[in-house]
Amino acid sequence: MEWIWKAVVIVIAGTTLLRIAGRKSISQMTLPQTVLMIGIGSLLIQPLADKNIWMTIAVGAALVLTLVIIEFAQIKGNWLEKLLIGKSKVVIKDGVLQEKELKKVRMTVDQLETNLRQNNIARTKDVAWATLEPNGQIGYMLKPEAQPVTKKEFQAFASSIESSLARISAIPDTSELQKQLQELQTQLNEAKSGHLFIEVDRKSHINPPPEHLQ
Repeated sequence: MEWIWKAVVIVIAGTTLLRIAGRKSISQMTLPQTVLMIGIGSLLIQPLADKNIWMTIAVGAALVLTLVIIEFAQIKGNWLEKLLIGKSKVVIKDGVLQEKELKKVRMTVDQLETNLRQNNIARTKDVAWATLEPNGQIGYMLKPEAQPVTKKEFQAFASSIESSLARISAIPDTSELQKQLQELQTQLNEAKSGHLFIEVDRKSHINPPPEHLQ
């Protein structure tokens, strides 16, 4: 029955240690946190292999304490944070891929586009800034013209359309209107054919990236 109480102690001790270490998800962990979680996971199964359970818990506590000290040190010293965790890297600027930064972080264009699609971004040129964060996630800011419309903006647009329709109805010659409609249709067709989701369906890039980033 010894293994039963060992299992109970391992669960309680492991939960306590991980709670002290932090409550971030795997995708939000920094490099030191990831190393710690892997280490504790490997360490906690040692008592089930007839290792000393109290020594195991003590070593786990030492690991967590080390992580806590490192995290407090990062608050005091920016250089230590940069050394252990790293800094964000700009991978897109004004809709243009930053090839040097992509090479530094060893990220391909396909991997970057996958992250953009997961954030419902259809075109690279719509992105004002995109950064690769230390935890591996992509942060981004869309250009003003590509940002989602707010309710206030939509209401203002609807009012503008209504007043435009009123003016158009008073114009006998609609040739200029037809020209504007054709221009809008052309822009719409370009928007439909130029986004990253079409690339997945076609299994090829619309605008081929540099060979060294494919």
